[in-house]
Amino acid sequence: MSSIQAQVHNHFKVFAGTYDGHGGIGALAETVPAWVASSGAAPKSIGVEYLESAKRLVLTVGYRTDEPGYAIRLTTVNVGKVENLDDAGLASLETRMGQAAAGIANIICHELFVTDTRDVLMVFMTQA
Repeated sequence: MSSIQAQVHNHFKVFAGTYDGHGGIGALAETVPAWVASSGAAPKSIGVEYLESAKRLVLTVGYRTDEPGYAIRLTTVNVGKVENLDDAGLASLETRMGQAAAGIANIICHELFVTDTRDVLMVFMTQA
């Protein structure tokens, strides 16, 4: 395994898009990987925020420029509704997150966002 230093980064790119309402991040799933490919960035992290009032997503990519870039893919999985944030509710969410991740290879990082209907969506950034 590589050193944690390989994950450290201090460059960020911000994107805005529309939640497609069907469990995906819409055009951002293509826009972000295309930017990564054209920029030569080495992406290390993502952040995703759903702005309920605007029905918009803000997605950030944290990256490095001092190492070779690589292709990524963004995959969104609806892991169900969040009902309770007590211990049992959080344990259930953890289980569903693990189940979602089990079907995805080469995960670099993940992010969650919650819609106005309380759907929890996991966005995985994977090496393509």
